[in-house]
Amino acid sequence: QVQLVESGGGLVQAGGSLRLSCAASGSTSSINVMGWYRQAPGKQRELVAGIMSGGSSSYADSVKGRFTISRDNTKNILYLQMNSLKPEDTAVYFCNARVAIWTYWGQGTQVTVSS
Repeated sequence: QVQLVESGGGLVQAGGSLRLSCAASGSTSSINVMGWYRQAPGKQRELVAGIMSGGSSSYADSVKGRFTISRDNTKNILYLQMNSLKPEDTAVYFCNARVAIWTYWGQGTQVTVSS
């Protein structure tokens, strides 16, 4: 079992920055992949960025060059640094962890970008 708790969301003006954190607990040594997803009202949940246990990462085209995902394996914390935020980045952001065939989700944190 893995428990995930996100923090760091909030209201920011367009062009601003936020850093999201996701604290993982439980069987964290078994986590293969972690990622950030987001879901805007009326839209499907989408992958924003993912990072493997070895450190390789990938990003959605819409956030490349603006968002950076990182992972502190000693503290079991996943981060998402979000710069140059746009109103279309407004969504609930969810932390995700995969352990073998199981997928775990956090409760989500709201990010609102005003124009």
